[in-house]
Amino acid sequence: MSPVVTLARIEAMERQELLVLWPELMGGLPPKGLSQPFLRRFLAFQVQARQNGGLAKGLVAQLTKADPGAARPKTPGLRPGGRLLREWNGVSHVVDVTADGYLWQGGHHRSLSAIARAITGAQWSGPRFFGLQESKGRDGS
Repeated sequence: MSPVVTLARIEAMERQELLVLWPELMGGLPPKGLSQPFLRRFLAFQVQARQNGGLAKGLVAQLTKADPGAARPKTPGLRPGGRLLREWNGVSHVVDVTADGYLWQGGHHRSLSAIARAITGAQWSGPRFFGLQESKGRDGS
């Protein structure tokens, strides 16, 4: 590493300096379009991880075992042929459960969360939006 990279130094760097530092710390080119605040966060995390010995061995083992191509688990209790109904802003939405995802408004979707996001325009847990999971109260229960 060139001169000692500290969190304070990363915070003071301009975007171009962060882009130059990225390959040195991360070992590759930075993702295109990554904002300056996110560049800082990733680089700061990397500096802290190196200072503290890296990620926990158990976490590294879990990440190594993870299969990015594995099928996502279905929401419990939903079987092909099932139907979900939800009213949102006066419009009723019907979602049919299929063997490989969900049908909504004639289109196929892999997750309920994608459908909830399309309906509301906001990040939602699909199972929570469709009432399959209870939301936790402020006290965590």
